[in-house]
Amino acid sequence: MEIFKPLDLNKDPKTINIENIEKVRCLIIGSGPAGYTAAIYASRANLKPILYTGLQMGGQLTTTTEVDNFPGYPDGVTGPEMMEDLKKQAERFGADIRFGIATAVDFSGKPFKVTIDENKIIVSDSVIIATGATAKYLGMESEVKYAGQGVSACATCDGFFYKGKDVAVVGGGDTAAEEATYLAGLCRKVFLIVRRDVLRASKAMQDKVSNTKNIEILWEHQTIDLFGENGVEGATLVKKKGTAEEEIVKIKIDGFFLAIGHTPNSEVFKPYLETDQVGYIKTVPGTSKTNVTGVFACGDVQDPHYRQAVTAAGSGCMAAIDAERYLSELK
Repeated sequence: MEIFKPLDLNKDPKTINIENIEKVRCLIIGSGPAGYTAAIYASRANLKPILYTGLQMGGQLTTTTEVDNFPGYPDGVTGPEMMEDLKKQAERFGADIRFGIATAVDFSGKPFKVTIDENKIIVSDSVIIATGATAKYLGMESEVKYAGQGVSACATCDGFFYKGKDVAVVGGGDTAAEEATYLAGLCRKVFLIVRRDVLRASKAMQDKVSNTKNIEILWEHQTIDLFGENGVEGATLVKKKGTAEEEIVKIKIDGFFLAIGHTPNSEVFKPYLETDQVGYIKTVPGTSKTNVTGVFACGDVQDPHYRQAVTAAGSGCMAAIDAERYLSELK
């Protein structure tokens, strides 16, 4: 992602369109369970937050069909419906929700400056980052075709829908091993598709996989396509047989799970905020506080472990409370 330079407020005022500058107490960047929950709590605390949704209004859950594990929906709910409910709840308390993307930030001094869509500056006393993370995919057209119809990047979110069925997990690390063993407790059979001839997972996770009877590891296989009439019914794989030999293999499955990692949407913040090697924003344990006082992070952009809607919502609540306490000390 290209990092755009923020508009410079120190320029001659005549060169700055004052209509493109707006001062707020609390700016929330990103929607989804974390951003919308932060907006609910910030609004109820009378912080009058402005929330910019980002390119995908509602976040990753808008690509999910059924959500059965979020508290308060006994009959389940679709991802888009749940996000619309959260959005309406935030607006009910006065949150100003707008479509727009943070294209640059300046956290070098206070108040903070955030450039939206390269042409508008929000000057804010506090910033809550809830930009989420993007699941990595293989790049097949069929992944897009079957999104929500058999393709998933979250076993704990969608595994229940494949109870008693056959599924495949792609990946060779700890996440893939963990997702495969989780699905093995629900599904009839789990194929673990591994590109190499070894697992990158820890020894403990490797032992767990090898000791689970209904997991079959397909070594040195790569997925090249998915097929099915009304959803995923199978996968086409290429098996490496030698230095130049390959064999086409087809397996029948009902679900196809990606476990090859996520990319946190944190690139624009990296010049100012501490991140781990992958890019997840580091927060003070037990809080949403970043290394920049007054800037807070919540949801999947700072959570490499759980990545659940309910934990994202909980961290959004934390961020809003942390921001409210910070702002109260500024008075």
